[in-house]
Amino acid sequence: MTGPQSAQFVEHLRRAGQLKRTDEKRDAAAPDQSSGNSQRNGPPTTNGKLWELTELSPNDLADEVARFYGLPRVTLPDMLQAASLAASFSPRFLRESLAFPFRTPGNGVALAMADPADLATQRAAEIVLGPDIEVRIAAFDDLGTVLDQRLAEDSAETNADADGFSQLREDDIESLRDLASGAPVVRAVNDLLEKAVELRASDIHIEPFTTGLVVRMRIDGLLRPVAAPAGVLPQAVISRIKIIASLNIAERRLPQDGAARLRAGRTDIDIRVAIMPTQHGESAVIRILPKDRGLLIMDKLGFSPPDETKLKRLLKLPHGMIVITGPTGSGKTTTLATILSILNEPTRKVLTIEDPVEYEIPGINQSQVKPAIGLTFASALRSFVRQDPDVIMVGEVRDSETAHVAVHAALTGHLVLTTLHTETAAAAVPRLLDLGIEGYLLRSTLRAVIAQRLVRQLCERCKTPKQLTASDLAEDPRLGALGFKANDTVHAPCGCERCGGLGYRGRLGVFELLELDNELRELIGERTDGLKIDQTAIKNGMTTMLDDGIAKCRAGLTSPAEILRVTTTR
Repeated sequence: MTGPQSAQFVEHLRRAGQLKRTDEKRDAAAPDQSSGNSQRNGPPTTNGKLWELTELSPNDLADEVARFYGLPRVTLPDMLQAASLAASFSPRFLRESLAFPFRTPGNGVALAMADPADLATQRAAEIVLGPDIEVRIAAFDDLGTVLDQRLAEDSAETNADADGFSQLREDDIESLRDLASGAPVVRAVNDLLEKAVELRASDIHIEPFTTGLVVRMRIDGLLRPVAAPAGVLPQAVISRIKIIASLNIAERRLPQDGAARLRAGRTDIDIRVAIMPTQHGESAVIRILPKDRGLLIMDKLGFSPPDETKLKRLLKLPHGMIVITGPTGSGKTTTLATILSILNEPTRKVLTIEDPVEYEIPGINQSQVKPAIGLTFASALRSFVRQDPDVIMVGEVRDSETAHVAVHAALTGHLVLTTLHTETAAAAVPRLLDLGIEGYLLRSTLRAVIAQRLVRQLCERCKTPKQLTASDLAEDPRLGALGFKANDTVHAPCGCERCGGLGYRGRLGVFELLELDNELRELIGERTDGLKIDQTAIKNGMTTMLDDGIAKCRAGLTSPAEILRVTTTR
């Protein structure tokens, strides 16, 4: 293929004013980050890097690529209806190249790509399918969707008759190790990890039952069943996961925890593995921590403009403590990482102690706790103070010792960021007092508390506006409790190929930001009432998570059902 190279395409977008105004050096480097191969130096649409730097939607970016390169465009419905030729290639090749081969209505052969400058993939397709291949442009998220569906169908057909494994003896560890290192099991586990990355899953749950393995993936906060690996023994799959995480495959009676860094498709990921013995075998949960999570910018979190202004003002304070609260999986780590990326300037020294390090931020000194050798949150904090930092981030205040060291670090002139597990922002105050912090110290150091939850975001492609009627309000009285009235317009999930028929794709936060003023500080004492702090803050203008969620409903970002799922009225 001939035509302009990707650097010219990025320059074309810049001249058209379609790139976001972020760090110019990062923009300029974007094309080279799409691949380590000089031949595959195309527009980084394959993994969405370029899209994150533009003001365009994935479809609009694909339209722009098609116009720039003078190539025809293909949509998701067209690819789903076409006769797939994916069986002629390995799933790994198609996922890494983000290309989908199919037969056109005129019995020709076409290759849908997000990156038309990827000459290596085109040459490989010509070797398999012949030289007369028509290249068409597709959006990178559409390609991920069609590959996921078509490769799953091909896998099901291939493994339909694969039931020839004999039962393995429980004590035959060496045979199990050999089986776990065999190509079928290795391929099955690798495909499972690659599929999880494609579906944007945060966790993989592999559970043994009498009928075999059950696999579920947590996507946008909810578990979704997926096809289990076929034609491989359940024990071999669990053993392969143990080998990856450097665990003992002979130990089947006790829980084990491990971690690993590996590559799934074109993405580098860290995984945390937790093995638990159950009645029918060992269960495994794999937490996926992508190393490339895109740009950490405040706009992506979902703060309302007033709260964002407050937070930016608080981050300019020279010292004090800011606490982020919420249950596990509510996005606290992402919020902290975004705040740290804002504070990350050459004039500041930033130190973090985390468990684990989920976001690697260049320019910040990040450490991971290792309790086995005595490196805990509290011991790391004591050492941090001697490192002359400006900002200290503590992954979580779990005990009295960590709480005391964090408060004293804030007293000695450091800005301390940390997290707690409480239901509301106001509840963080009695929780810290319960950990043994004196009231007068808390009044001096605590600057603000942010409480948050994550709600699923409505799919932009298929969400539908709906005007509420009196019968809707009568059928679900909770809508009235949220303040909705007849003739108000909300958006409802519909479901399409892009969102997997769920109507939701991605998540955003709902927040409440409690900034401590003099009136609230006076309420902090030995017997502080969290409810009274909450009521006073609301009276003084604090937006609750529920109010923030309702505003996002009215803006068409999420649905009332999602707000009711994660928040409570008070």
